[in-house]
Amino acid sequence: MNAGRTIFSQLMDFLPRDEFNRCVQRYDGNRKVKTFSCYDQYLCMAFAQLTGRQSLRDIEVCLRTFGPKLYHAGFRCKRISRNTLANANQVRPWQIYGDFTQHLIAQATRLYANTDLGFDLDNTIYALDSTTIDLCLSLFPWATFRRTKAAVKMHTLLNLKGSIPEFILISEGSVHDVNILDQLPILAAAIYLLDRGYLDYDRLYAIHQAGAFFVTRTKSNTRYQRIYSRPVDKTTGLICDQTVLMQGFYTAQDYPDQLRRIRYNDPETGNCLVFLTNLFHVPALTIAALYHGRWMVELFFKWIKQHLRIKQFFGTSANAVKTQIGIAVSIYVLVAIVKKDLAIEGNLYTLLQILSLSLFEKMPIFEVFSQSEYNINHRDNDNQLPLFNL
Repeated sequence: MNAGRTIFSQLMDFLPRDEFNRCVQRYDGNRKVKTFSCYDQYLCMAFAQLTGRQSLRDIEVCLRTFGPKLYHAGFRCKRISRNTLANANQVRPWQIYGDFTQHLIAQATRLYANTDLGFDLDNTIYALDSTTIDLCLSLFPWATFRRTKAAVKMHTLLNLKGSIPEFILISEGSVHDVNILDQLPILAAAIYLLDRGYLDYDRLYAIHQAGAFFVTRTKSNTRYQRIYSRPVDKTTGLICDQTVLMQGFYTAQDYPDQLRRIRYNDPETGNCLVFLTNLFHVPALTIAALYHGRWMVELFFKWIKQHLRIKQFFGTSANAVKTQIGIAVSIYVLVAIVKKDLAIEGNLYTLLQILSLSLFEKMPIFEVFSQSEYNINHRDNDNQLPLFNL
């Protein structure tokens, strides 16, 4: 059935084309377009992500090498030009690909909804953090960061079930992380894992009032009044488990309700960690384990920076940067969907490596994975991350 079709074409079959067309129509993306459609643009950028292309010229040369195979891979543009692709990235609304990525994220979230995280909790668990992508100030003057440096921040809300980024916001590097809490969609009964950069009591109280939960860490100058202390087993690393009220004129007004303060000595690192949370119904050790799970978002950032093209950009405008990041995330989510749909074992890194070498081979897509020795133990290589052994 798939003997005459390329792996790339079969991979793109997992994309919901009707939804993609709706996103294009929503922003009139194909207005005055004769040959190089938004879908052709997406395919070019997807090819660049999957094969690790370095530049627009690199994309152009590689795609032209395949000649007639491009048609069988889904391209309707007969000749790929770097100038045409650069112009498309420059002027076509990045929201087309942002909205489409959100649709793929919703699909992946449903597929991984039953993933067992080992916490014995029914709540949806999110980790929120950001990563900074450094840019050249002379080429990206709009990406304000420091006086002599430009950068953008990728703010990400990661669903720990499947490591799916459910919310992504691209901002200038000068935007403080805590401001993203104002734009964050709060899901009732969900648990949000936050580092100390998001310690703003007014915003945390808004999460509490929305019926959600948070786990964060205190700062060294945090003032509080102890209301009650629970007994703890100090052999587990727990030092104290307290109910507290925040002190300080403004802090007490911003968060007038009680909080739970847990002090924990991490046996792996020897660090003493102090957590603040509005979760009162779970064991103290579970709180510590939940916060440890926040590092999955750090690993997610490291992984995509290593294996996707989001540190070198094919355009210098804000629209081109957001388009490239949006498509990169959509490819990550697409491969996660394919992995789940086809019940493929092995991690996403290995799947991407296999795809990068076989995109224009003509064979069933499942066969390319089943015939490959992809069950490789990457833990011996310090450069490979074990996050996505899903």
